[in-house]
Amino acid sequence: MNDIFELIDKLSSKHSLSLEEYEKLILAKNDETTEYLKRKAVETRKNIYGNSVFIRGLIEISNICKNDCYYCGIRGSNKSCDRYRLNIEEIIECCKEGYSLGFRTLVLQGGEDGYFRDEMLVDLIRKIKAECPDCAVTLSLGERSKESYQRLYDASADRYLLRHETATKEHYQKLHPDNLSFENRMECLKNLKDIGFQTGCGFMVGSPFQTVSDIARDLKFIEEFRPDMCGIGPFIPHKDTPFANHPAGSAELTCCLLSIIRLIKPNILLPATTALGTINADGRENGIKSGANVIMPNLSPQSVRNKYMLYDNKLSDGNESAQNLENLKIKMRSIGYEVVTDRGDIIK
Repeated sequence: MNDIFELIDKLSSKHSLSLEEYEKLILAKNDETTEYLKRKAVETRKNIYGNSVFIRGLIEISNICKNDCYYCGIRGSNKSCDRYRLNIEEIIECCKEGYSLGFRTLVLQGGEDGYFRDEMLVDLIRKIKAECPDCAVTLSLGERSKESYQRLYDASADRYLLRHETATKEHYQKLHPDNLSFENRMECLKNLKDIGFQTGCGFMVGSPFQTVSDIARDLKFIEEFRPDMCGIGPFIPHKDTPFANHPAGSAELTCCLLSIIRLIKPNILLPATTALGTINADGRENGIKSGANVIMPNLSPQSVRNKYMLYDNKLSDGNESAQNLENLKIKMRSIGYEVVTDRGDIIK
């Protein structure tokens, strides 16, 4: 057991392990090692960000998607999905409401919907910046060309989230149809970083066919890519996908990996995701107590929140709702943290 604690100390000081060491650390997970990891992660985060928890207002702008990823409830071939698309005016109204509630980062997330061409998004970004001048705009709209990313960046978008899903090509191919490639996903992430976006990657914990070796490669990829943000959450199946009967991922392992990622890149912006809160009633709180420092309440119009179902029973109301911000602040205070009204940029 002492060698595992030594591995954690090594990661805490060097921010790097070999693939074999990451795998060993995951396989040795137990209550003692998890608690030690958590303590190290929280200490590391507090040294940089103190007790601050940053909030992002999440606006799900469209559940229309051309892709057919096998794990996703809004996949193009799902005929049971009740499709919607917000127009520019609706998105701006959500942003204005979020601004009045105290949000200073707005996240526009959606399926790969061809309706949102570059010209439209450039106009939208500029309008948001005009209405909410001290806000950061984060986009999470999938794979686009480098030229497209550049136009969005030039329009003053600040951040872009694009989960890498898995750092193992063979695993990627098991999760996606043939028209989606591992190489293109990695190229998109490289392009985003080269352009100058604050760039986020991420993966599902416990996704179908995932091995401990795959997770070790994910951790090594995060170490080498050095993203500004990283979103991980447990895999949760959706009833209208090929993986409907696959077991969900583990909230406990997810929290353990949050701690490891915090030690890999101490200044990373690390969300306690909606998936973590969906699979475990105290998921978000446990994520924060494991080293996360970001929460993304839902700002989407009430009429569409239940339509953006990436997985079954996805939370969007109650504690996940942006309108319930005061309750979120109380919950965070109860575990020793403060929700701050701030853009929440990465501290370099």
